[in-house]
Amino acid sequence: MEERYYVVREDMLPEAIVKTIQVKEMLRRGEAATVHEAAERVGLSRSAFYKYKDGVYAQNQLARETIVTISMDLDHRSGVLSKVLGLVAGSEGNVLTIHQTIPLQGLANVVISVDTSLMRGALFDFLEALRRQDGVRKASIIGQG
Repeated sequence: MEERYYVVREDMLPEAIVKTIQVKEMLRRGEAATVHEAAERVGLSRSAFYKYKDGVYAQNQLARETIVTISMDLDHRSGVLSKVLGLVAGSEGNVLTIHQTIPLQGLANVVISVDTSLMRGALFDFLEALRRQDGVRKASIIGQG
């Protein structure tokens, strides 16, 4: 399934989504030491926080984040990873880490951390280009920070 992203005005969001962003901000600023503490202070269950935390970001947070972790399922063919890394370099991204699993049934999971501080264009445009790359079966952002 293809991931899609939307920009939605805060007052249109469900309360749990808004509170999840508040918890993330409190943790980032050091206003709370634990998820439990921050969630309790904003009136959100920890289970709701963990359900939404990897899928919601404040728009200004996305603009500030420079290190992005991307998970991909790649065809086990010669040159596929090389082309992915070339796409990163061609977009002025800098690969910080690479982890690849042993291929199973013709696919390997690859997780890369990329410094996007000098990257040309929007992160989501880069992600779409990555998904269109020959041999990339799936690509999604799994973390930013």
